[in-house]
Amino acid sequence: MEVTGRVKVINPVQQISASFKKREIVVTTEEQYPQHIMIEFTQDKTDLLNNYAPGEQVKVSINLRGREWVNPQGETKYFNTIQGWRIEKMQQEMAAPSQMPPMPAADAFEPATNFNEDEHDDLPF
Repeated sequence: MEVTGRVKVINPVQQISASFKKREIVVTTEEQYPQHIMIEFTQDKTDLLNNYAPGEQVKVSINLRGREWVNPQGETKYFNTIQGWRIEKMQQEMAAPSQMPPMPAADAFEPATNFNEDEHDDLPF
């Protein structure tokens, strides 16, 4: 799965335990109702965020993770995580004027030479 949008926030690395670290990024989607999606990168994947900054347009490859937890009172709780495993910069959609294909010159089209005004066509106007 993928999430595309603009980077809103990149948090610093959090060392959760001696053997586990994570880093979170918030990506704001660009749709009618923008969503602020928090995606977590873990372990060696935290370094992938070093080359990104807020405002950049990105595509993040994600996995949805879910887990079950039973609290001390015996109640079962469920938690979801959006885990990123790849991130890449998106191309800018609007091309600069120099990258647009050239427009044909006005004199590039030959005028019709076989036109006869005396001929009537059957068009209603």
